[in-house]
Amino acid sequence: MLQIKPILAALKRHKAGTILIAMQIALTLAIVCNALFIIQQRMARMARPSGVDENNLFVIRSDWADKSDARRIDVQMQADLIALRQLGSVQDAAPLNSFPLRGTGWDNFIKLQPDQVKMTTDSAIFFSDEHGLATLGTHLIAGRNFTASEIGAQQPRDAMHSAQVIISKDLAQRLYPDGSALGKTIYVSMGRTPSTVIGITDTLQAHMTGSWAGPYAYNAVLVPARLLNDYTYYMVRARPGQLAAAMRDAPKALYAQSRMRIIDRKDGVMTFAQVRQHAYEPDRGMAILMGVISLVLLAITAAGIVGLTSFWVGQRRKQIGVRRALGATRGDILNYFLTENLLIAIGGVLVGAVLAIGINLWMVTQFEMARLSLAYVVVGVVALLLLGQGAVLAPALRASQVSPVEATRSV
Repeated sequence: MLQIKPILAALKRHKAGTILIAMQIALTLAIVCNALFIIQQRMARMARPSGVDENNLFVIRSDWADKSDARRIDVQMQADLIALRQLGSVQDAAPLNSFPLRGTGWDNFIKLQPDQVKMTTDSAIFFSDEHGLATLGTHLIAGRNFTASEIGAQQPRDAMHSAQVIISKDLAQRLYPDGSALGKTIYVSMGRTPSTVIGITDTLQAHMTGSWAGPYAYNAVLVPARLLNDYTYYMVRARPGQLAAAMRDAPKALYAQSRMRIIDRKDGVMTFAQVRQHAYEPDRGMAILMGVISLVLLAITAAGIVGLTSFWVGQRRKQIGVRRALGATRGDILNYFLTENLLIAIGGVLVGAVLAIGINLWMVTQFEMARLSLAYVVVGVVALLLLGQGAVLAPALRASQVSPVEATRSV
């Protein structure tokens, strides 16, 4: 039967090595648990649905060569849209000031009362026309779409107001959790003129993708207007299977309408898959970085355990030989080193679990992260214990192979 006291006595004689490995295990557990939690959060964010027909969508950015005449820009935008919609490879097209996952765009306070001091929530603001919903591929779950007569033209510096708006279902739920938002009035930005909710869309993601925008990720207000900016985005929905053809034909159709524009050759035309990839590039990079750090720490910890145990085996060869001569089997020697390492690992994971929770609580207060689930700590503890036992197995097996005679001669 294995005696714990001799093992504890041996660990006391090697305090420095014991503490070093235990702290290495503790730090690895604390960092890896939080790293895996961050990876899971970033992957969940990257997997969020946008609510649009991503497989058939692409976006064109057209920068106007002459930015001084807003009326001419409006006329040109309408001509562009007619040309795009007439293409055989195009199902529909719409102007947008921004779009889901763009990263930047308009967002504003939403209030329920004109004299309300504190906003009810924040929301993305999408300017589009009556073709906006059909182009994006999102659907109304209540109410109606804009009509052509409701579409106006607005310059960026104009006070934003529309008698009618369409909002996403998530925003509707946030504004009116106890009832339907359809037919209700809201106040956008600092305006005191109400806008009536005439429609509610299914899921529609905002342009914001950062962690700060989490609570507002699916808040969207659609305003019936063409925004007469220095540039415009044309969101184009290709017919199924004709995305490549539409992306080839659309810029040609726009240049045929007017050469007084710039469409960047590098990123002036982007598929929605490229939009998604660009939007979540920081999240993807962070997930990869956290994964690499975790693997490196685990490898270093395993190497440390192997190295220290091998050193201890070399120092104790005479002791091992004596124990073998007194009747200890190879299994006894193996179990001795496995148990010794297990005790060190248990001490390390107990400290590491406390550190993991402490680091997470600090990040919650400093970076508004979510609280670490205890499941990650439990999985981390089990993983580190298994890693420790796996790492010590090879040196322990070598110790168990030492013969009594050979061990006695080696001093």
